[in-house]
Amino acid sequence: MKRGSLTGIFAVLVAAFLWGTTGTAATFAPSVGPLAMGAAALGIGGILQAVIAAPSLRRERPALSSQRGTVLAGAAAVLIYPLAFYSSMHLAGVAVGTVVSLGSAPIASGLLERVIERRRLSGWWMLAAALGIAGSTLLCVAKMHDAPSEAFPTVAGIVLGLVAGATYALYSWSAHRLMNRGVGRAAAMGAVFGLGGIALMPVLLLTGAPLVASAQAFTVGTYMALIPMFLGYLLFGYGLTHVSASTATTLTLAEPAVAAVLAVVIVGERLPVIGWAGLAGICASLLILALAPATHGAATETSSSNRRPVRQGA
Repeated sequence: MKRGSLTGIFAVLVAAFLWGTTGTAATFAPSVGPLAMGAAALGIGGILQAVIAAPSLRRERPALSSQRGTVLAGAAAVLIYPLAFYSSMHLAGVAVGTVVSLGSAPIASGLLERVIERRRLSGWWMLAAALGIAGSTLLCVAKMHDAPSEAFPTVAGIVLGLVAGATYALYSWSAHRLMNRGVGRAAAMGAVFGLGGIALMPVLLLTGAPLVASAQAFTVGTYMALIPMFLGYLLFGYGLTHVSASTATTLTLAEPAVAAVLAVVIVGERLPVIGWAGLAGICASLLILALAPATHGAATETSSSNRRPVRQGA
């Protein structure tokens, strides 16, 4: 495997680890609702992405304008994702909400690449995705078995988690597509996340009062915006310049594993043996992805003859 691919994989895994802390961090601000937490985390983090990318956004405005459909699709996904994701965790618990959201993303991402880009996914990728999804499913089953009286909120949380997974795959694909079409990494991430962050501001204004009601809630909100969202997505954007969107979204199956462990160790959620078996499946998925190629190659739209080179810098 090329060195660039390994650094891309490492960057995505670090981002996934940071994202895995969000559910546990949110429990330290119980007075803040999921909509406010999601809007603050990805809204402020997204706007910061645009701020640091301002020179690149000005320089690459014509290229972004020619790809406005992709930019708008990604921004819409950034708007929906945190609202669905944090609501999913609020209803179903930290472990299940994170697991479903991230566990469903590889399927959505693979379908996007297969249908739109005609990219044939390798058997190794499908095996890795299957193991990761199976592991995620076991984690969900473990939670529902442990608390059957919470079946309705858990099911509602799972549905919202599926929405989060689909939108996560969409904005990942949108950013990767912009990069593949010659837009620099900073401009691509800044445009998609900046527009999405701006769109989240009305939600934050309507629901965010509890974030400034106490020092602890404000600290949690600040951490969420700066570390998992801002720094995490900087690393994720770097990773997308070296690996495909389907590989990146599958690698982030590390996030539910981190979230589940933190939920047990810090929050006090229980995880029976079947849940730990699920974590083992996720770890096996990550190992396969690290050692095997994810795709066979793209069709004409993403072939080397038609693709503008990806610029690695800002």
